[in-house]
Amino acid sequence: MNLLGLFMRQTFLVPCTIIIEHSADSLHAHVEIDGDLEIRPGDEVQVHDAPSVIAFGERLRVKRQATVIRASKIERLWTKFTGLFEMNELYEVSFTERRIL
Repeated sequence: MNLLGLFMRQTFLVPCTIIIEHSADSLHAHVEIDGDLEIRPGDEVQVHDAPSVIAFGERLRVKRQATVIRASKIERLWTKFTGLFEMNELYEVSFTERRIL
């Protein structure tokens, strides 16, 4: 087993597609990595030269480059571990009295 592999990050460029919509029905921006590349826990994606503003009523689809920074094995394990605890923050439980009229 290579101990250096536990701590090293890998960085590479990939093509991506950016889809932005600003309309009465939707306001969203999505990035799709072109090809068959899996983004795993702890990985980072930085999109280069992405448009940030479009006019109301427009939908934009553009091709750009993105840098993928693969998490090291230690970072990936840490992300999975802490993700288990952070999932609990999404739950909201409330015990309130309700009167039935």
